Amino acid sequence: MKRYPRDMTGYGAHPPDPQWPGGARIAVQIVLNYEEGGENNVLHGDAASEAFLSEIVGAAAWPGQRHWNMETIYEYGARAGFWRLHRMMADLPVTVYGVATALARAPEQVAAMKDAGWEIASHGLKWVEYKDAPEDVERAHMEQAIRLHSEVVGTPPRGWYTGRCSMNTVRLAAETGQFAYVADSYADDLPYWMEFGRRDQLIVPYTLDANDMRFATPQGFNAGAQFLDYLKASFDALYREGGRMMSIGLHCRLIGRPGRAEALREFIEYVQRHEGVWFATREQIADHWAKTHSHQRWARPSQMDKATFMQNFDHVFEHSPWVEERAFDLELGPVHDTATGLHNAMCRAFRAASEEERLSVLTAHPDLAGKLATAKRLTAESTAEQASAGLDALTDNERAEFAAQNAAYTEKFGFPFIIAVRDHDKASIKAAFAARLENDRKTEFAEACHQVERIALHRLKDMLPR
Repeated sequence: MKRYPRDMTGYGAHPPDPQWPGGARIAVQIVLNYEEGGENNVLHGDAASEAFLSEIVGAAAWPGQRHWNMETIYEYGARAGFWRLHRMMADLPVTVYGVATALARAPEQVAAMKDAGWEIASHGLKWVEYKDAPEDVERAHMEQAIRLHSEVVGTPPRGWYTGRCSMNTVRLAAETGQFAYVADSYADDLPYWMEFGRRDQLIVPYTLDANDMRFATPQGFNAGAQFLDYLKASFDALYREGGRMMSIGLHCRLIGRPGRAEALREFIEYVQRHEGVWFATREQIADHWAKTHSHQRWARPSQMDKATFMQNFDHVFEHSPWVEERAFDLELGPVHDTATGLHNAMCRAFRAASEEERLSVLTAHPDLAGKLATAKRLTAESTAEQASAGLDALTDNERAEFAAQNAAYTEKFGFPFIIAVRDHDKASIKAAFAARLENDRKTEFAEACHQVERIALHRLKDMLPR
């Protein structure tokens, strides 16, 4: 089967109402990454020095060597930056992404985090790159991180964020059954669920744009004012939309510098001047979402085998299972697990067919209010559809009128009159019938195909979300 695992639809055009506590318009979530003492360093058993997210432009890893300048930049984050930020935000809900080995080297900082009531989530065992890590190594590091975090903090972490992750990270975190949320995603402005086997894992996405890491990247922020302007613009947009979450990513060694810290202070004060703002930890957001929007599983078309797929959907195009069969053979994925998505795949198969094949679909449809309907020999779907427009309760005169029009239409075009009756009432159906009898065959063939597709969409909406 051709299956594409990425979900490019998400919540679609109508995200759910998060129902934030107190009727808040927006949830604002501040993350403080605590990585100092967990970065790449030969003292930590790593092959080289750190080269990521520092003040050193174009920094490179030094194999087998310590890097004094890099080390002291990270030490600034622990020795000065953390405390500046702690004094600024001690009365706010903050989530700490704590690298386990860094937390183990920061007993006073951990005590201060706990005194402030901050959530301490896990940021992995070490602040290193996992993109090429073997799955068993990453799993072992995850287990070690949870164990060390529990020893240092006193409680196991309920949130996970690796950051420098692999394609296995989210699945491995979900498989532990440990976490109320995983944050290794940048895919949405709201939490969402993912399924891994029997595990329903809540994802609370993070951010790389409203993030002080851009002080240390090309085309990033050059001054605190740029960071402030960007944060304010992001907040304004999300606040105006309502029902959103804003994540802000901070690092002790970056935003903790005095020339940048003032921008953060100004932003916090700006947000606090607005009504309807819920400052929350990621754990609080996850718990609220799990309670308010618990995950609902459904049979996903993209995960079905062919027999199950055909059993469920072979009636969508009237008596034409070849359409559904060809749709199954396309590159299906999560975007096709909704009515709109699967409808698109089926329409692709239908539109790619020859004119003769499409004509066979048209001729498979029954006459509207015709003999099959009278004899109650329609499919269950057709019966319900015709009844929805009152075509099961026609007078003798109306039935005779439809019979005459059906005969004239079929004589002219070579296929029965087809209309998505759920889009109409009896009067508009009569009007459409009369108007379409005036079309030429090419125009009417295209219109009949369009109506077949509309009927299929309505049928799919009876079976799938959206």
